[in-house]
Amino acid sequence: MEQDKSNAHEIVTELSDEAKLKQEIIESLLEPCDRTTYGQRLKDAAKKLGKSVRTVQRLVKQWEQEGLAGLAPSDRADKGQHRISQEWQDFIIKTYREGNKGSKRMTRKQVALRVQARAAELGEDKYPNFRTVYRVLQPIIDAQEQKKSVRSPGWRGSMLSVKTRTGEDISVEYSNHLWQCDHTLVDVLLVDKDGDVIGRPWLTTVIDTYSRCIMGIRLGFDAPSSDVVALALRHAILPKQYSNEYKLHCAWGTYGKPEYFYTDGGKDFRSNHLRQIGVELGFTCMLRDRPSEGGVVERPFGTFNTELFSMLPGYVGSNVQKRPEDAQKDARLTLRDLEQLLVRYIVDNYNQRIDARMGEQTRFQRWEAGLLAVPNLMNDRELDICLMKQTNRSIYRDGYIRFENLMYQGECLAGYAGERVVLRYDPRDITTILVYRREHDREVFLAKAHAEGLETEQLSLEEAKDASKKIREKGKTISNRTILEEVRDRDIFVAQKKTKKERQKAEQADLYSVTKQSQPIELEAEDVEPVSATLEVERVEVLNYDELRDDYGW
Repeated sequence: MEQDKSNAHEIVTELSDEAKLKQEIIESLLEPCDRTTYGQRLKDAAKKLGKSVRTVQRLVKQWEQEGLAGLAPSDRADKGQHRISQEWQDFIIKTYREGNKGSKRMTRKQVALRVQARAAELGEDKYPNFRTVYRVLQPIIDAQEQKKSVRSPGWRGSMLSVKTRTGEDISVEYSNHLWQCDHTLVDVLLVDKDGDVIGRPWLTTVIDTYSRCIMGIRLGFDAPSSDVVALALRHAILPKQYSNEYKLHCAWGTYGKPEYFYTDGGKDFRSNHLRQIGVELGFTCMLRDRPSEGGVVERPFGTFNTELFSMLPGYVGSNVQKRPEDAQKDARLTLRDLEQLLVRYIVDNYNQRIDARMGEQTRFQRWEAGLLAVPNLMNDRELDICLMKQTNRSIYRDGYIRFENLMYQGECLAGYAGERVVLRYDPRDITTILVYRREHDREVFLAKAHAEGLETEQLSLEEAKDASKKIREKGKTISNRTILEEVRDRDIFVAQKKTKKERQKAEQADLYSVTKQSQPIELEAEDVEPVSATLEVERVEVLNYDELRDDYGW
């Protein structure tokens, strides 16, 4: 079955040596510089590639429009579009310089508005958008900043400036301009479905530097990696919806994508995977110049510990020598419990509070007020590249796919029966997976596939694995229904939130109650009839509820 190429979403997975060389050269050309330096870089790039300057300019344009796909062989119809004209560049630069003469001050945003007004005056439908205006003016602004001061970067009035490892100073001027990301090991011990301690989870946060709003998170037991960062980014970029069980009073209204993604120099942040995501989604990955530059993203971890984690059962503290002795005994929260508590704290508390450096606005209010425009809503297909958890499977007859002992079916998959495909999924919920077909160096999207019987449920990868293991141990037939029943039983257990010690006390109390009820009643001597000394007393059998539930599958 042939797929409609106009609707296919493709992810480039491999690049030739020539394409990799083009990628390195284009990235160097996109680094901020003045026009003279840029012109020299263009000549050097043309010499390295053995092409004309005009051809290199077309490659840069393809990169900006298509990302990595622009470097691989493609039959896209929008290749070869021209850059903005010299007239527009001259108008942008002249407007900015005239607007900042003497005591006058004009921002880049105001220049972009004048470009829009000029286009309307000329009757032109196509004109440079505000991002293009910013790129044209950035070298001029950078040069002005260097002349004004040689002080170290940091707060300049109400504006924050950060420094990159390549020596650039970035002044954060609006919401979604620059996001930061980092990880921490949460100081709370969690338990599994049986109440046994399994350890401390990792928390990854994505924060908007301008507003200090938390844009998205990733909570799980996977150690920091580019996959974890990608999932946190996906959560930050998409609008967020939560069910009633989270008991939210406010909405987590942040979404969109950054222009810069600013991180430390860890291996997960320097990966080709993350750089590929930046290219595909249209943002630039930048590394911090030194550890002290990470205060914006690291400070909330201390706030979480003080105001949330330290109040929870199983809290161990950050100091190993002063770790509470009863932390392991008190642990009773599951990963899902902690995630619900954390989401509500962020949405209803942290993002709704006034930051000391933000004035009279809450973090969320500042994020809303600092937007240059309403963020574009990205669809799921554009963000599939963030779902880098993947595996290979074969499509069975009638379009079925088997994954983690669940049966999936999707539209149009029956036509690919017998083919080997790539599955991409979010480990937090595997009831829906994305099916891709390999075509040379690309993966072409085929369809969504849904787990049968779990269309309205949520099931994580870890929950599915645990459920399958438990069912196998009992010798039952594995099916979607039995897995769902096991997860529901587990939720009932978690709702009780009792530690092993508490359960033992409850069992002892039940035993004492039954024994007391079985004791004979004392009667007056005249009411007592003679009985045989050999009369047998009926034995009371005490049943263990947990054993009955395991034996009979309650």
